[in-house]
Amino acid sequence: MPRVVCIPTARPTFAVETAAKRAAQARTLLAELGADVVGPTNLVMTPDDVEDAAGFVDPDADLVVNVCASFSDATPALRLYRDLDRPVLLWAFREPGPVGDRLWLNSLCGANLFGHALVGHGGEVRLLYGDPEEPAVRAALREALAGALPPAPQLPAAAGRARAASDDVLPALDGLRGRRIGVIGDAPAGFTPCEYDPEIITRLFGVEVDQLDLDELIERIRDADPAARDRELAEAVEQRPTLRHLDTTHVEPFAAMTTVLRDWSAGQLLSGVALRCWPELPTELGACPCSALSRLADEGTATACERDVYGALTMLVFEALGSGPTYLVDTVDLQTDDNIVRVWHCGSAATKLAAEPATATQSVHCNRKIGVAGDFPLKTGRVVLGRLTENPAQPGGLRLLLTSGESVPAPNRFQGNTADVVLDTAADEFVHGLVTGGFPHHTVIAWQDVRPALRTAADHLGIPIVEW
Repeated sequence: MPRVVCIPTARPTFAVETAAKRAAQARTLLAELGADVVGPTNLVMTPDDVEDAAGFVDPDADLVVNVCASFSDATPALRLYRDLDRPVLLWAFREPGPVGDRLWLNSLCGANLFGHALVGHGGEVRLLYGDPEEPAVRAALREALAGALPPAPQLPAAAGRARAASDDVLPALDGLRGRRIGVIGDAPAGFTPCEYDPEIITRLFGVEVDQLDLDELIERIRDADPAARDRELAEAVEQRPTLRHLDTTHVEPFAAMTTVLRDWSAGQLLSGVALRCWPELPTELGACPCSALSRLADEGTATACERDVYGALTMLVFEALGSGPTYLVDTVDLQTDDNIVRVWHCGSAATKLAAEPATATQSVHCNRKIGVAGDFPLKTGRVVLGRLTENPAQPGGLRLLLTSGESVPAPNRFQGNTADVVLDTAADEFVHGLVTGGFPHHTVIAWQDVRPALRTAADHLGIPIVEW
């Protein structure tokens, strides 16, 4: 009888009852397939839970499964599996909620974050995507119990793909030198893709980092000039009329956030901002900064949430090469039959990126239920997804992830900003490669095909390309 370590991780801000039910079904299925299953039966959500779960991790087990019952940051992954000299099978579930509701689980994104952390620390992961009742999931688990884990796709290079002329690309790269990214606060705990090395950014791109303490930002927002705040609010309501329907205790801090961030960005001559957007801003100010970041983005400043500096850098590089406005997204859903990946974030997209900009709804944040965040689908058309990120094979260097597809008309699947993207490559291979290749949970979506210019830029800078 194969011995299986099964640990279900989750976060309390998601649909815990659904997550617990799916995790229990996963454990039952493993037992039905003949496994001797060990591990906590309750969801692992707190530091104490993680410490208790660590006692079950056994390097001699036949299979180690982390059930990503909902999203979780990578802190549990590193505590539980960092020193495990064997692959971890990350099991992510499909999204169960109705169209337009929040992400109930965000399970796939959690698996993506686990994969980034573990691969970045020299580990190895595999992905199982689907629900316990699916025949394909049962078959994949049966093979895993027999020793054949789901494969890790080979990471494809960009050799032979079209390049733009260096005479067009190199001046654009030179134009990045001296640009500045404003970085506010620390990376959220366990968000390994949001860690960065400023020396790499400056050495490769000539981009500089200007840091602001989060507590200082909060004080500036609290002390914002009421007249300036009210002017911003009046202008925002004129451009985004649905703000009128929101609680004033949410929209006034939103206007103050916008004013302070705009003034700081202008004063420091910033081209981009990477902000630690939670938990302090919503808990201390009673509002979320999503729509404030959206306002700056509409005005031409690249904005990245979760203090993702490499994400902000990617946006600046894309835009310097002609992409137009971009958005930082999670890959949250895979619909294999239609070759669709759904990319999403919680509502900081520029309204100019909306499918219908004139009716880009402003609402409350999907999880915290306080304002202000956008709630509208992203526009359709040809898209590129990409990301500059650290290169595990070359410490001190970066690599570039690229793929492309078509953003197709669809309802806003998840509260926030969603795009349904039919990929030009096999969507399941891309998603598996994203996780097993150790890529970040954030990518940048653009609506102009700048891949030839990006390839030339990467070649010039000695940055390897992984392109699906």
